[in-house]
Amino acid sequence: MSDREKWNLENAAAGAIAGFSTVAVLHPLDVVRTRFQVSDGRGGSCLPLYKNTVHAIYSIARMEGLRGLYAGFYPAVFGSTVSWGLYFFFYSRAKARYKKGFDQSLSPGYHLVAAAEAGALACVLTNPIWLVKTRLQLQTPFNQNRPYIGSSDAVRTIFKEEGWRAFYKGIGSGLFLVSHAAIQFCAYEELRKIAINLKSRREKTDVKDGDRLLNSFDYAMLGGASKLAAILLTYPSQAFSLQRPSSDGIPKYLDSWHVASETARFEGARGFYRGITSSLLKNIPSASITFVMYENILKLFKLSQSKLDASD
Repeated sequence: MSDREKWNLENAAAGAIAGFSTVAVLHPLDVVRTRFQVSDGRGGSCLPLYKNTVHAIYSIARMEGLRGLYAGFYPAVFGSTVSWGLYFFFYSRAKARYKKGFDQSLSPGYHLVAAAEAGALACVLTNPIWLVKTRLQLQTPFNQNRPYIGSSDAVRTIFKEEGWRAFYKGIGSGLFLVSHAAIQFCAYEELRKIAINLKSRREKTDVKDGDRLLNSFDYAMLGGASKLAAILLTYPSQAFSLQRPSSDGIPKYLDSWHVASETARFEGARGFYRGITSSLLKNIPSASITFVMYENILKLFKLSQSKLDASD
């Protein structure tokens, strides 16, 4: 195995571990975010109306217990682990490919393209997992349809009643959301360069020693700041990929553009940012945890490899 292939696999492993850790800690806030995004704010769906994030968490815990707060947990953990592993794998490969012939680091444009490419590939491969997770998160005691017993039952039922194409519902909007990841990773890379330059000047060290200059606090701040930028710019599009159910089980909207027009008509600009508080509370710490785990795991891989090379 070549050094480049080994580096790609190390990126995939680091990303997978980071994704698992993040979901395990912050899943309840993801449930709240999902329910806010599919609620139309007019009481026309099978979901209860929540006043705010705290009220949503309290209501779900009181009505549905711990199971409600961790609805869709297994597909979320599996999906996040696989998705982040694939994402970092494709991202590191894309960066290595675009970096051929360049002695310096990649420009923001190349980072944006590499992140978009990785996001599109990961989206196509993991969309079925996220659809099952979302369906499970939207189950409440008020649903009139037969609830899914678990992840495997959800997969069987969706395939039996709706066919294999149902697993790729929202894939168009999902691919559109690739822009979110592209913006986040581009912002992270550029902010990382700035942080390394500032620290190298202050400590009068070589910029090439960037991995040694940054610590876990730096990675947490960089991850959180890049996620904030991505959320503010792309949050409205996330709601378009979710099918908002009505009380009789019939889909309320025909497609993503129907969601957009109806949301603008009845709720205005505020409707496009419904649930953003829970999204920020969940996703900013989530990004911080993900990048702290990812960067430190890569450091461990590099350290272990250097020790192996020294012993040979």
